[in-house]
Amino acid sequence: MLKLPPPVWALICVLAALGVCWALGWPVIPGLHSSLPGMILVVLSFAPALWAVALFRRAGTELNPTSAANQRLVTSGPFSFTRNPMYLGLVILSLGTALWVDTWPLLLAPAAIFAISNWVHIPFEEAKMRAQFGDAFDAYTQRVRRWL
Repeated sequence: MLKLPPPVWALICVLAALGVCWALGWPVIPGLHSSLPGMILVVLSFAPALWAVALFRRAGTELNPTSAANQRLVTSGPFSFTRNPMYLGLVILSLGTALWVDTWPLLLAPAAIFAISNWVHIPFEEAKMRAQFGDAFDAYTQRVRRWL
């Protein structure tokens, strides 16, 4: 895994999807004018991520997913309904952007961000957390789903 932060990976996915959109002549989503729902999703996408960042800072633990260790296992706030509120925010942000721009190839971005997060970043982070926090992390994963 390249040690690029997840938001950089998300940006790469969005830019690649924009390249596909440009190459295909910006094809629109047929019969769907979704600018307002897209704008709403973009605004809402920041809530779980910013809340999670605030909790990490308050707990004095690391934001960097590739850090060697974390000071604390944070399970409150958005972490009580999803183990990955920051990744969820990135997926919702890219989905909102696709709907706002109203072009179907841009829907490739949230799918790619989900896939990279779910099968590359999250397993690495979960293995690190399991090694560090053991039974406490296992109990947490039993209570709270990976996504929603």
